[in-house]
Amino acid sequence: MAIKIAPSILSARFDRLGDQVREASDAGADMLHIDVMDGHFVPNLTMGPAIVKSIRPLTTVPFDAHLMVTHPQDFVKAFVEAGVDDLTVHVESDHDVRATIRAIRDAGVSPGVVLNPATPFEKSVPYLGDVDLLLVMTVHPGFSGQAFRADVVPKIRAARKYVDQEHLAVEIQVDGGIKVDTAPVVAEAGADILVSGSGIFPDRVRENVMALRRAAEKGRASSKRI
Repeated sequence: MAIKIAPSILSARFDRLGDQVREASDAGADMLHIDVMDGHFVPNLTMGPAIVKSIRPLTTVPFDAHLMVTHPQDFVKAFVEAGVDDLTVHVESDHDVRATIRAIRDAGVSPGVVLNPATPFEKSVPYLGDVDLLLVMTVHPGFSGQAFRADVVPKIRAARKYVDQEHLAVEIQVDGGIKVDTAPVVAEAGADILVSGSGIFPDRVRENVMALRRAAEKGRASSKRI
């Protein structure tokens, strides 16, 4: 499986968001990552369903939405109707994780779970048989541009080992401080999808996507995975 690159539009210029969405799509992005923050689960507010709906006609690239919200079950319907292709929810949020996963699946999009840097991999294990995506955060969620936390890399390795051993159809996504110097590290550890915001936006988007992909593939080639 080739490495996938998911530019995070949180780092795009919002005064020309449509243009930036098109630039990332034309650059070969495999999906566009949408960070949804409620100002409660994390100390920041970002975009809601209306923004997602407004940019959905601009590209056919899948929309990958990360719900950094306290009650993700309350947002499923609105974001699915806005046009997302998957929804990832935190195991740390205030909800019945299994019920929310089921609601996402029933709504017709792919569900995933997210782990904060301090949350052990084992917290995701009960849900991995029911999801398509595991997002491992390598920064504390809430703000773009944070430095990569290398102490999370063993968690990526643990996730890769478990998913492979159990023969699960789960892609491992990594988000936080992903740039050309850290992309090989997480790719070698077993990441399938790399989310990058400030490593891609707002300038030289095409060049940055290509450079990130090359760096990630170099890391993948240095691992023992085929």
